[in-house]
Amino acid sequence: MRGSEHGPGLGQTFYDSVGGSATFERLVAEFYRGVADDPVLKPMYPEEDLGPAARRLQLFLEQYWGGPGTYSEERGHPRLRMRHLPFKVNPDARDRWLAHMRRAVDSLDLPPLAEATLWDYLQRAAFAMVNTFDD
Repeated sequence: MRGSEHGPGLGQTFYDSVGGSATFERLVAEFYRGVADDPVLKPMYPEEDLGPAARRLQLFLEQYWGGPGTYSEERGHPRLRMRHLPFKVNPDARDRWLAHMRRAVDSLDLPPLAEATLWDYLQRAAFAMVNTFDD
């Protein structure tokens, strides 16, 4: 919880309880290790280097879970569905994304409740990004 949209957090957040920025940095790094070799997902990233995409995802997740509001300061409202519309996100892409993210979440060795909370959100977000059922 924040005192204002981009203000400091009030009380301990999920972000704080799981280890802050270092945890999200590890999550995102592990996730993109899988994406880098994925023949379906890698072409969806416009930059050859996945570094900018990794930074955006890390900033988004940190902000969502109660960390700094840097994502919104730099990019505005997340608008996740709008930002993903240029890409064909079908069930196969969703499932591949979730498989890489599952490995990344597992690598964190979070307490069970934190792991379940994070995974629940990531699954819901992935299903919400599907914008086509075409191959």
